[in-house]
Amino acid sequence: MARQTTLNHAEEVRGGPVLDTAKYFPVLMILFAASGCAALIYEIVWYQLLQLVIGSTAVSLGVLLATFMGGLCLGSIGLPRLRAARWPHPLRIYALIEAGIGACGILVLVVMPLADRVYVAAIGHGLPAILLRALLCAICLLPPTLLMGASLPAVARWVKTTPRGVSWLGLLYAGNTLGAVFGCLLAGFYLLRVFDMTTATLMAVAINAAAALGSFLLSKRLPQQAAPEETEAERSAAIPASRKDSWPVYVTIALSGAAALGAEVVWTRLLGLMLGATVYTFSIILAVFLAGLALGSGAGARLSRALRPRAALGYAQLLLTAAIAWTAFMLAKSLPYWPVNATLSTSPWYTFQIDLVRVIWTILPPTLLWGASFPLALAAAAGEEDAGRLVGGVYAANTAGAIVGALSFSIVVIPWVGTQQAERALIALAAVSALFVLAPVVWSLRNALGYLALAASMLIAGFFVSSVSPIPKAMIAYGRRFLTSYTRSEIWYVGEGLNSSIAISRWDDGAIQFHVSGKVEASTEMYDMRLERMLGHLPALIHRRPEKVLVVGFGAGVTAGSFVTHPYIRRIVICEIEPLIPPVATRYFGQANYNVLHDPRTEMIYDDARHFVLTTPEKFDIITSDPIHPWVKGSATLYSKEYFEMVKAHLNPGGVVTQWVPLYESDEDIVKSEMATFFDVFPNGSIWANEIDAQGYDVYLLGEAAPSPTKIDLDALQAKLDSAPYARVAQSLREVGFGTTTDILRTYAGREEDLRPWLAGAAINRDRNLRLQYLAGLAVNNNREGVIYDEILSYRRFPSDLIAGSPERLQPLLPLLQPRMR
Repeated sequence: MARQTTLNHAEEVRGGPVLDTAKYFPVLMILFAASGCAALIYEIVWYQLLQLVIGSTAVSLGVLLATFMGGLCLGSIGLPRLRAARWPHPLRIYALIEAGIGACGILVLVVMPLADRVYVAAIGHGLPAILLRALLCAICLLPPTLLMGASLPAVARWVKTTPRGVSWLGLLYAGNTLGAVFGCLLAGFYLLRVFDMTTATLMAVAINAAAALGSFLLSKRLPQQAAPEETEAERSAAIPASRKDSWPVYVTIALSGAAALGAEVVWTRLLGLMLGATVYTFSIILAVFLAGLALGSGAGARLSRALRPRAALGYAQLLLTAAIAWTAFMLAKSLPYWPVNATLSTSPWYTFQIDLVRVIWTILPPTLLWGASFPLALAAAAGEEDAGRLVGGVYAANTAGAIVGALSFSIVVIPWVGTQQAERALIALAAVSALFVLAPVVWSLRNALGYLALAASMLIAGFFVSSVSPIPKAMIAYGRRFLTSYTRSEIWYVGEGLNSSIAISRWDDGAIQFHVSGKVEASTEMYDMRLERMLGHLPALIHRRPEKVLVVGFGAGVTAGSFVTHPYIRRIVICEIEPLIPPVATRYFGQANYNVLHDPRTEMIYDDARHFVLTTPEKFDIITSDPIHPWVKGSATLYSKEYFEMVKAHLNPGGVVTQWVPLYESDEDIVKSEMATFFDVFPNGSIWANEIDAQGYDVYLLGEAAPSPTKIDLDALQAKLDSAPYARVAQSLREVGFGTTTDILRTYAGREEDLRPWLAGAAINRDRNLRLQYLAGLAVNNNREGVIYDEILSYRRFPSDLIAGSPERLQPLLPLLQPRMR
């Protein structure tokens, strides 16, 4: 009987033949999944594109996230307020929205490269720059994100707010999220790894176009509004909700959204430490998070017809207190100690499988419950109202909460109290969200047992809060190499800053180590000290009379500190993204870095280095860069051709630049890409080695603003080091094993014209592809530094046009700079 009623309704609306709309619902699910796929491709591409302009600080990216999600929120609220009576078919509106998203995708790709020019001309740093970043994000992202936010409310008007209709809406949300999982993996593992941002964007545009065409064709076959058939039990179970008594549902789903995005921020940071912060790791984490939301949404949509939705929504929040505690326990007590050392395999695909299993095991339970919360909230708030307004309101509340959660946890909570207290706050947030929706239900029943059960659940949530432990300190220090390192060192300090987690440790040989985001970035080991000082000393010795220097990255401060010893240096600008690093590093490395932080010539700039170089009008005699490994997500922007061009443009005449290039945790293609990109901008560049027992470890590249390199006169260089003004420089060099000019010049490893055959066909790392981070992310377990170094030295020739001097000084050097036989 119910089925016949539905069919009669369809016939009445269309005035044509009877049509079973239910059989077309899977087609609409596929179209919505395609829309989610395109949206995630855009999000990943825009994230990568915008960080080139606005920088990669937590504040900048927080502004970006708020703008992106704010557009979704405004779109979901705004579209349902258009008068439905004047609408064409909802699926045609959806088709127009998809077409509009595709058009905006192309516009963003074209406009963004122009935006940075306006940005540079307008404002440099500080609060005005942050506000301008927000405006730039809004201009670029609001149009497409408004349309993305409007897509679900647009389709919702095709469905009535019956129990089964609301369930359909939950399933559409699940399908959209499942498509987002595919889009995340497609962009992160294929499109951006093999192609570039343009190709990825065009793929998303094509998906939007297909969804638009499919929706338009579907609108020709389906009625203006579907009426999903219901059972008698579903009709009798439906309790129309009024706007007056639905506010607890909206508060609950907002708090749920805040907890979900806050948890994503916290757990992505911790899992990034444990698994290695590559682009692939972040893609896996995001994909699992979205997959949990999708699966949970599908289950919640089904359960919303079988359970009382308000009570079910509250129970989901209560279960979340246990699920969040589960994840916190896994991160602190289980995952770090799994007897699986993923660093032993050189196959990235094997490592990805292990990482996927670990992420699923850790974060899937809570994501399932957050996913289920959305359709349950739809069902709990459903009443005699427009389905578009229902979906738009619930989605907007959820998204608004997500904005608050993401911003507060990334910018305030973690830097203020750390990840342990942040996880405790997440459990408390879930308990409070449960109270908002369950307390009115229990109050209406006036059942003493219900009061006791609710009170007991809050006590259990309190126990879960108290049970959260911090992750091991050695995990913050050593990250993915925790298993092989934590028994060999003593952790002296750990700190979780705004952008990075840092640590100070003492290795079992007595060396002091400085760690950033699970990696040793500097130490008092002789080979590290040698590299860090030479990154500063060599360009300062080659330059005729350097006065102003820019140091990209503070680290342990040793490179910046090397300039303190040079007599003519008048200004040392240090750009560091993490404010926690300089004071902590100075506390433990102050003697090694000559207390550069407190030197009167030093100015600290706390900002993304690329953004600073992009916006500063100042020029320098020396720019030296010791960034984090290129496989760390976001670091490839400091290895791109466009970045090197910006650096060159900020050198004074005769200026010199040095750039660190690691050979370890790398392979030939990665090193070739780094060198070829640098030499494309500095064709007169040279390579200088940092060896361990005559074996390769890492190198640094030296380039000059002049068309031809400065000739190095050994006699003049020795005379300079023997002079009184350079006494501290000579002492600093002797401390790391460079007692003579021969010791310094023997580290010469070649130059562009020598390596031209080896570098032929190397991938140039451009802003438009940032392929280096995708290449490097596949080689983090490689130990080929010796092989790579031998290949480089096999092309080396003595540079008679670069190095000159008296015969007695040249003679010892000649045999040291001959090609190495492989």
